[in-house]
Amino acid sequence: MAEKKSTKNFILRVDSDMMDAIEAWAADEFRSTNGQLQWIITEALRKAKRLPKKKKDNGTEQL
Repeated sequence: MAEKKSTKNFILRVDSDMMDAIEAWAADEFRSTNGQLQWIITEALRKAKRLPKKKKDNGTEQL
């Protein structure tokens, strides 16, 4: 049975020009602003090889 991922909320302060750019990028990608920020952070962590390894269950990868 798959384990449910938990999420944590936090406040992020960005200047208005940066927020405008993120909102426009999100709209271009058909994502919410929050979804775009999650994608940006995930990509940065992946490129830096900082994401935790995916768990394997019966030889298949789990997210």
